[in-house]
Amino acid sequence: MTEEGGPGPPRVVLVDDHRMVRTGVRTELGDAVEVVGEAGDVDQAVIVITATRPDVVLLDVHLPGGGGAEVIHRIAPALPEVRFLALSVSDAAEDVITTIRAGARGYVTKSITGPELAEAVRRVAAGDAVFSPRLAGFVLDAFSSGAPAPASAEELDLLSPREREVMRLIARGYAYKEVAKELFISIKTVETHVSAVLRKLQLSNRHELSRWAADRGVL
Repeated sequence: MTEEGGPGPPRVVLVDDHRMVRTGVRTELGDAVEVVGEAGDVDQAVIVITATRPDVVLLDVHLPGGGGAEVIHRIAPALPEVRFLALSVSDAAEDVITTIRAGARGYVTKSITGPELAEAVRRVAAGDAVFSPRLAGFVLDAFSSGAPAPASAEELDLLSPREREVMRLIARGYAYKEVAKELFISIKTVETHVSAVLRKLQLSNRHELSRWAADRGVL
């Protein structure tokens, strides 16, 4: 890995489930970075990142297998030197906050220009935090009150062990069929557990569940 954005362009892995998007990003970045790998889902991303140990991972938020936050959760403990920059079409507050709380150093939208993206990668490689202007407010608001409020024992005790497993996967962005595959249960059973979780926690939908889990640090 380069030393804090030192000599040579940052080494980058591109993670997006659309090949054409990856090709477009690679073209836009040109010689500003060295693309050392690509991946289209969570499992592939973990393999490629572990093998190449890049300076920066350009990471889409919504991916097959659990989403960008899941990639960070699986890589960061073993490779804390790898930095993550989210690059997504989504500018939803819950996506931004969940991804940053997972450990990303920045979040930019796909409306960004090639030169701006190259500069964002360089800054993240050097240790800076980078956000698209309108997204910075979400992050400031989310962290202005300090660390996430931990989930109380009473809240978690409302859920069965299986419901907690389902809750965490859904909050990380897993689709119902992905949760079913991960836990070896039927999609109908997943739906039943999600309904029970939402009812017990007095939440309306999976977006509120993601925000609830992120705010309490139980992702």
